[in-house]
Amino acid sequence: MIHANVIEAIGNTPLVRLNAIARGLKPTIAAKLEMLNPGGSVKDRVGIRMIEDAERQGWLKPGGTIVEPTSGNTGVGLAMAAAVRGYKCVFVMPDKVSAEKIQLLRAYGAEVVIAPTAVERDSPESYYSVAERLTREIPGAFQPNQYFNPQNPRTHYESTGPEIWAQTEGKIDVFVTAVGTGGTISGVAKFLKEQNPAIHIVGADPAGSIYTEPHNMHPYK
Repeated sequence: MIHANVIEAIGNTPLVRLNAIARGLKPTIAAKLEMLNPGGSVKDRVGIRMIEDAERQGWLKPGGTIVEPTSGNTGVGLAMAAAVRGYKCVFVMPDKVSAEKIQLLRAYGAEVVIAPTAVERDSPESYYSVAERLTREIPGAFQPNQYFNPQNPRTHYESTGPEIWAQTEGKIDVFVTAVGTGGTISGVAKFLKEQNPAIHIVGADPAGSIYTEPHNMHPYK
């Protein structure tokens, strides 16, 4: 089978048993290899879905520009899909982002604007504020806003979750994922819980995360 474009290669990533790390353990532990998506991460799934929804809603028109504050992976997913669809991209990134990430986005044809990290969220210099300003100033601009876009969790409810359920043949007891925007964990969890309410959902996040209350932080044991 030959895909018409790179977008068609997104998703249906393999689920692989982890043998070495799970040696001596009774449960089967498997990892879903989202890095095998064309852009290298789970964010590929969300990028194209947010663009398609914006097209349906009339928010993104031919020749338009996608503006998004991002620290990397979402930008790659959006830039890849935008290149296929014919849109321009402007990504606003904090100055802590690696040079390699910036170079990668530029290689996809995106314009990258760097904003300072050490400012408050509501500062006009923050990368969120700069992205909002550019969206207002650039004609035909659209900001997907991954943190609040319902297509983020919906993508995982409609694709990632069903894939995991099918690949495990419904024999899944625990789902563990990292937490960023919360789209992956909420979308997958919603689908899996509808199939089997007894499935445990675990969000793995670094110490000091904004998602954890200080008095409720604890390491994995």
